[in-house]
Amino acid sequence: MRADARRNHDRLLAEARAVFAEHGTDASLEDVARRAGVGIGTLYRHFPNRHALMSAVFEDSVRELLVRATDLQTAANPCQALLTWLREVVAHAAAYRGLSRALMSATPTSALSRCGTPMREAGNALLTRAQNAGTVRADVRITDLLQLTHAIALAAEESPGDPDLADRLLELTLRGLTQARAGNCATSHSGPAPA
Repeated sequence: MRADARRNHDRLLAEARAVFAEHGTDASLEDVARRAGVGIGTLYRHFPNRHALMSAVFEDSVRELLVRATDLQTAANPCQALLTWLREVVAHAAAYRGLSRALMSATPTSALSRCGTPMREAGNALLTRAQNAGTVRADVRITDLLQLTHAIALAAEESPGDPDLADRLLELTLRGLTQARAGNCATSHSGPAPA
């Protein structure tokens, strides 16, 4: 990529990140281009559609979630580690209004789904560890768990007056997924588990 093209690319990403955080993922792409000081054609040359732009914007934060999942692999309580990571997934989605809805509706061929595969793999490693410890039911699948997590993030987005809603719904979800004898997973709003 030529130096001027790289500058345009980087400016578009920076402005898209700011616009999506401020106005949500349905924000005007023309506004993103204008704020980056380029035309809409330049935006589309770099990012052929909204999902491609969203994917590029979210790759950095997804990378952080992947690193966090790796760190949590050594946590003393596997179920607590899974819950901690899911809380961080919800917090990530909450940073951009509309992200959860977009992720839930992304098709396997969408550019946005590029973020999905490594997230499923990272989450599955945490889930498998909790299942092997006997604290989460064996029939739970990571795809279902991530869909539930996105739905929780969406519910929290629609209820801004209830800041504890996402945490309560996550704990309720985990209680439904745990074995009857696994009362050590839910935390009653005690915050993230230590890594």
